[in-house]
Amino acid sequence: MSYETILVNVEKNIATLTFNRPKALNALNDKLLTELSTALDEIAAQKNIHVLVLTGAGHKAFVAGADITELATLDVPQGKRCSQKGHAAIGKLQELTIPVIAAVNGFALGGGSEMALASDFIYASETAKFGLPEITLGIIPGFGGTQRLARAVGANIAKEMILTGKMISAAEAKEIGMVNKVVAPEALMDEVMKTAEAIAAKGRVPVSAAKHAINAGLNGDLPSGCAIEVEAFATCVASGDAKEGTSAFLEKRKPIFNAGSQK
Repeated sequence: MSYETILVNVEKNIATLTFNRPKALNALNDKLLTELSTALDEIAAQKNIHVLVLTGAGHKAFVAGADITELATLDVPQGKRCSQKGHAAIGKLQELTIPVIAAVNGFALGGGSEMALASDFIYASETAKFGLPEITLGIIPGFGGTQRLARAVGANIAKEMILTGKMISAAEAKEIGMVNKVVAPEALMDEVMKTAEAIAAKGRVPVSAAKHAINAGLNGDLPSGCAIEVEAFATCVASGDAKEGTSAFLEKRKPIFNAGSQK
């Protein structure tokens, strides 16, 4: 399917979704959120896709935030619908069973940081900037930023960032635990793809089970999380991926996992 505001490419079991409004610094507007939601449904339905990579078109921005020309016209009911639509699309991203890597190549402000935080982890260019500057517009983050940032970096740092609206560098984002790796701009996609390929080469069943166990376990106490792990482990043991992985180990060969190994 073709889109106006995003690009989707699939190669070697890896989907790359590019936010494609470079003249607007890839700002999130209503059309983009609609297309993103549709694309995520399509990606989720394709068993040949094992990893999703997000990035932005051009060199200036990953996503520079929500489209302020749209925000400026909203009343209370429209604001609620806007926030709900953003939450729905970004929530759908986080709920994908496959890993999602954000390749942040420039400004990731407001909705851009919220989009990146809903990914499983973030690699950033040295020139990337992160922030939730909504407070400077007289509003607050509306697409999950108050919740996901606090969970990622702790409440105190999240409050400082959100209440001041300040931007931070990629190096600072790595220091506080928001970003996993910072690389030169020209090396960003190569580094992301190396990691994506390493994950895509693993069995889809255990990768999805591990992601589920971590995410679901974070919502409860340790005993509850361990119980989730037990169920996920049991599911993996009975899968074709486990049969292939253990057989390969015993036969002293490299395992060959594929989407069909789920059964």
